[in-house]
Amino acid sequence: MIPILILAAGASSRMRGTDKLLEDVDGQPLLTRQIRMAEAVSTDIRVALPPVPHPRYACLNNTNARPIPVPDAAEGMGASIRTLFATLENTNHAMLLLGDLPEITADDLRAIQDAVQNHADALIWRGATEDGRGGHPIVFAHALFSDLQNLIGDDGGRSVVASAGNRVHLVPLPGKRARRDLDTPEDWAAWRAARHIT
Repeated sequence: MIPILILAAGASSRMRGTDKLLEDVDGQPLLTRQIRMAEAVSTDIRVALPPVPHPRYACLNNTNARPIPVPDAAEGMGASIRTLFATLENTNHAMLLLGDLPEITADDLRAIQDAVQNHADALIWRGATEDGRGGHPIVFAHALFSDLQNLIGDDGGRSVVASAGNRVHLVPLPGKRARRDLDTPEDWAAWRAARHIT
């Protein structure tokens, strides 16, 4: 079983006063959806969150997810990643999942997990769009954990992915959902309109 680490400590600053991780998706907050989806494939879910108090903590109610407060969350994504990876012990792999990808499914997570078994020579197994653009989720091998624990600033792990060179295995997922994040109210409105049409 691979632990799933969910990034949910960002400021959601482009939403102009609302929180994208609390936006309703199929009758529940987006962050709750991500946690429930992760629970379908793993019993070890850890969620990077802003310091308490914060409304996002309520999204973990009635789940098995473990909150991981990030005291320096304002620094950027690097702080969340290093904090999450510092909590890991006795595991060979960990999956990093963005909290704001509303189209990712449990089957997508399983596809990445299957790739870890089927392409054991890689160091990174990464979801991608149908046309091969790297996205999320991403599984990292234990050999990279120390690098991830030393990230600073808003580096979302790009430097670590680059350092793996040709040992990154891409797993194409349907459409563009490996990269479809919704950062602004306009993004959300357009996405909802497209869902309604289709």
